[in-house]
Parts: sequence; C-alpha cells; structure tokens
Amino acid sequence: MIELWLPDADATDALGARLAITRPAQATVHLHGDLGAGKSTIARALLRALGVQGAIRSPTYTLVERYPLADGEAWHLDLYRIADPGELEFLGLDGAEVRLWLVEWPERGAGALAAPDLTIELSMRGPGRIARLHAGSPVGDAWVGRVSVGHEVAGDS
Repeated sequence: MIELWLPDADATDALGARLAITRPAQATVHLHGDLGAGKSTIARALLRALGVQGAIRSPTYTLVERYPLADGEAWHLDLYRIADPGELEFLGLDGAEVRLWLVEWPERGAGALAAPDLTIELSMRGPGRIARLHAGSPVGDAWVGRVSVGHEVAGDS
C-alpha cells in the first residue's frame, strides 16, 4: 500500500498520468471515497493520459461509459445508483475487449464484479486529498510498485 498527498488538481492529474504510463495490459480498478472525494477526477485524469480525446463524462446517470484505447477499451462504471448487484447483469459487462475497468462505488456491485487488481481510496484533507493505493492481485502489486517509484508518501500536513 502506498499513500500519496495530492495537494491540488495538478497533483491529481499527475497521479492519473503515472497510473496510465505504468498500467498493466489488463486491470480492474476499484475507486472508493465519499461523494466529492475525487473518484471521477482520478478516472478522468487516467483516461486522458491514456489518450482518450473529447469529453470524459462521469457515468453517474449512464452507469457505464466506454472509451477507446490503443489496445482495446476502458469502461468507467459508477454504481452509486445500483440498489442490488443483480442489476449489473442488465448492463452487459462481459466485454472481452475491455483492458481497463474503472469502477466507482464497487461495494454496490459486491459479488457481481471482478476482484480489483488495484483499489484506490480517496479522502479529502484540507485543500487537497489523500490517495491510498492497495494491490489486490500480483498484477496490482507490480502496478503499485511501478507507481510508487519516485512518489512521496503522504505527510501529516
């Protein structure tokens, strides 16, 4: 696990870029945090760094947004409005071309989602936020290792 201090939007964008350049060939990322903690912000920064052009929308109302990548697709899910994990079967989440899953509010889809390779917990602290990256698989462990190279652990400021 690594903990990073993100004092501003530029730092959040930089983490998204770091996640993009160190991304494994295929991965599932679960994004946790209160409303407004930055889940969509970090997903947007990651997708933009992967070369996604045009609008990158929060899937709050659509539940799923799909984005083309050079090697397949990224799917960004927001499960906040899901009342029961069984509802996910109607979303058609079996895309073989998906290389990156970004899932906000994954606890609402418990049991119906793939286990995460990487979990990102975001919380507000003063004017910025704290990002905690937890590996959930060997793929995630290697990813966290690549992200942590050259990054500071969060301080108590």
